[in-house]
Amino acid sequence: MQVVYEDNHIIIVSKRSGEIVQGDKTGDEPLSETVKQYIKAKYQKPGNVFLGVVHRLDRPVSGLVVFAKTSKALSRLNNMFRDGEVHKTYWAIVKNKPRLEEAELVNWFRPAFLPPGIGLGSSHSRRTA
Repeated sequence: MQVVYEDNHIIIVSKRSGEIVQGDKTGDEPLSETVKQYIKAKYQKPGNVFLGVVHRLDRPVSGLVVFAKTSKALSRLNNMFRDGEVHKTYWAIVKNKPRLEEAELVNWFRPAFLPPGIGLGSSHSRRTA
């Protein structure tokens, strides 16, 4: 685990592709637990360590993940994400140069419980090459 930034309120770590941020049904150890163990050892904290998951990245994705070290920081960061004050930038490695310098990606998702061809919504993202 690589810590990119840390203060009294937040910790930002680099997530590797293949890691999960929060626990799931696979039972794989999530990054959040690794960060908790790091904080517990570094600051010799007895008992449980508070760590708030502010946002997630999908398992195949690498990138920076922000965690809150206090409930107050978690509340404030959740508000910032909800109010659009946080802006995410996504970069992709591609084999060939894209035809367009900028375009919009529309990607429908379908939860596993729905039959093929039926989606619940879409995600729209503007990408700059």
